[in-house]
Amino acid sequence: MSMHSSNFHLVCGYAASGKSTLARQLAQEQGAILLSEDRWLSALFADELDTLADYVRCTARLRNALGPHVVELLQNGQAVVMDFAANTVEARAWLRGLAQQADVSAVLHFLDVSQEACWQRLVKRNQDGSHEFQLSRQQFDKLAAHFEPPSEAEGFTMTRHSTMKK
Repeated sequence: MSMHSSNFHLVCGYAASGKSTLARQLAQEQGAILLSEDRWLSALFADELDTLADYVRCTARLRNALGPHVVELLQNGQAVVMDFAANTVEARAWLRGLAQQADVSAVLHFLDVSQEACWQRLVKRNQDGSHEFQLSRQQFDKLAAHFEPPSEAEGFTMTRHSTMKK
C-alpha cells in the first residue's frame, strides 16, 4: 500500500477518558478536519438515543453517511481526526477500512485511563453540562463492559496516552 501524506487519527478509550479533548488538540496541531460522533449524533438523532441499541442503530446510519466523505477527504490530502469511539474491534475495523479505501495509514490514540478516573470525570462533566450527552453510572458501566482494548494485531500505528487532563 503506497501511503499518501494524509494524516488519519482515531481515538479509543472509556467514556470521559479524554477522547474529545485529545481529538481537538490533534485537529489543531495537524490542521485537520475534526469529525465528532457525539456532535453528529446529538444533532441528527438526539430524540432517538435512549438505549445502547439506539446508539448502535444511529451510529451505523452515521457511519454509512460519513464514511465515503471521510475517504474523499483523505484521498484529497486532508488530515482527518475522527472523534468516534474506536472502542470495539468492530468499530476499529470500520475505521481501518476507511484508511484502506483512502490508501492512508491510521494512528490509533489509546487513552489508557482507569474506569474509576473516567467515572469521576464523567460526574464532573455531567454537573458542568459541558458535553452533548450525560451518562448515568449504569449507562457508563454498560458502555465500559463493551470496551475492547486495542491490540497491535489490529494493524494500527498505536500511541498510548495514560493520562489526559480534562
